[in-house]
Amino acid sequence: MRKKTALLSAAGTACGAFILFPVDALAISTNDVTSTVNNLLSSGNGSNQIINTFLLLTLLSVAPILLVMTTSFTRIIMVLSFARSALGTQQNPPNQVLIGLALFLTFFTMRPVYTDIYKDAIVPYNKQEISQKQVFNRSEVRMKAFMYKQTRNKDIQLFLDASKDKHHYRSYKKIPMTVITPAFIISELRTAFSIGFLLFIPFLIIDMVVSSILMSMGMVMLSPVMIALPFKILLFVMVDGWYLLVESLIRSFY
Repeated sequence: MRKKTALLSAAGTACGAFILFPVDALAISTNDVTSTVNNLLSSGNGSNQIINTFLLLTLLSVAPILLVMTTSFTRIIMVLSFARSALGTQQNPPNQVLIGLALFLTFFTMRPVYTDIYKDAIVPYNKQEISQKQVFNRSEVRMKAFMYKQTRNKDIQLFLDASKDKHHYRSYKKIPMTVITPAFIISELRTAFSIGFLLFIPFLIIDMVVSSILMSMGMVMLSPVMIALPFKILLFVMVDGWYLLVESLIRSFY
C-alpha cells in the first residue's frame, strides 16, 4: 500500500511539474531526444550497433515476402505441389515437408547470389568502406541480375506499359524493382505451370489405362483412383522421381 501511494505521489508530482512549468519540461524532453539522436548518428557511417539492430529487425519483418517473391521459392514450391497433386497422395508428403524442402532448395539455388552480395556489399560495409546506400544498391543490382535472367522480356514490357514508362532501358540495372519483381513473379508462375503440365502427363496415362481396364471388366463401382495410386507411386519410385524432379528444378535456374 505504501509503495502504491509513493508511486502515485511521484506521478502526481511529475504531472504537476509539467503543468506548472510546461516550457521547462518540454525543453528537457527535447534536449534529451536531440542528444539521443545525435549520439546514435555520431558515427556518421551508419555502423552504430543500435541503428544496425533496428535495420536488421526491419529487414526481418519483410524477409518472408522477399524470400517468396524475389527468389526461386515460388517455382520450387509450386512444382512440388504439382508433383503431389499428380501422384494423388493428397497430404503426402505433408505441407511442412514440402515447404522445408523448398526452403533448402531455395537456399541452395540462391547461394551464388547471396555469396556475391556478401562479398560485394556486406564485407565492404563492415569494413566501413561503403555507405548503407551503396550496400542496398549493390544488393539490388545482384538480385536484379538473377531475376532478369529468369524473366521474359514480354512480362517486363507489360509492367513498363502499365506504368506508362516510355523509357528504353539498355541494361537490367536501370529497370525499377517495382517493374522487374512482378514480371519475375508471373514468369515464375508460367514456368511452374509448364513443368506441372509435364508432370501430370505420365500419371494421367496411368489413370486412363486403369480406368479403361476396370470399365472393360465391368467393375464400375470400384474407384479407379484407388487402384491407380499404387501404380503411380511404384512408377515414381522406379524412375527415382524425387531425384529427377529436384535435379530438373536446380538445373532450370542455371
